[in-house]
Amino acid sequence: MKYKFGFIGCGNMGGALAQAVVKSVRPLEIIALCDANIERAAALAESFGCSVATLAQIAADCEYIFLGVKPQGFAGLFEEIAPILKARKDRFVLISMAAGVSIAAIEKMCGVSAPVIRIMPNTPVSVGEGMILYTANDAVSDCDIDVFLHALSKAGKLDEIAEDKIDAASALSGCGPAFVYLFAEALADGAVECGLARDKANLYAAQTLLGAATLLLESGKHPGELKDAVCSPGGTTIAGVHALEESAFRSASMNAVTAAYEKTLKLKK
Repeated sequence: MKYKFGFIGCGNMGGALAQAVVKSVRPLEIIALCDANIERAAALAESFGCSVATLAQIAADCEYIFLGVKPQGFAGLFEEIAPILKARKDRFVLISMAAGVSIAAIEKMCGVSAPVIRIMPNTPVSVGEGMILYTANDAVSDCDIDVFLHALSKAGKLDEIAEDKIDAASALSGCGPAFVYLFAEALADGAVECGLARDKANLYAAQTLLGAATLLLESGKHPGELKDAVCSPGGTTIAGVHALEESAFRSASMNAVTAAYEKTLKLKK
């Protein structure tokens, strides 16, 4: 059976992307899932209303193949699927979400001049508010990109970026959710220290972050301008901003992104 989309690896990210494709594409029978954990693939397939397939079936039959395998597992994966891909007479597109694995490396492991789209998503794709960075090699056609963008349109925002910038961008958008959750927890902790109940503090912190992010995106204004609009002269907010600056908040935030980027570069060696 021929499938339009196949997913090799259905962990947190692969499963979330598969769910997004399910929301965008009909009929569901054109989507197939494969995972080393057979029970997990079967459970997701039942939940999504799509099919379970073997690794060989996806490599042989799917037009768009999402590679949801950890970077350290790529060599072993291609040892299994490269001969199948080489034997194909029809067109297929590989879509990789592995951090630090370049398109050139994928082309080499594949052994054929296949179209390759490299993506870096983040965990909010699971609720349709993800940030997905993507780049592609010259073998990817405009039609391929159109299909790809439509398939992931329910996952969040997609933005094309040059491959030599994707690691730096991913240090922000890919790792950033963890930094934001840490900030949200700290905000809630501060409110709890001031006497607020934990459930209320968590709710107010989360909604405040959501509202601030939405305003930033929809207004198109610089973050500093929006910050200034909240800081009344001699008021409570500027006192809080001062406290953050005394603790080197912006410097610590910048250091978090650059540390994540530098770690990515080390993993590529």
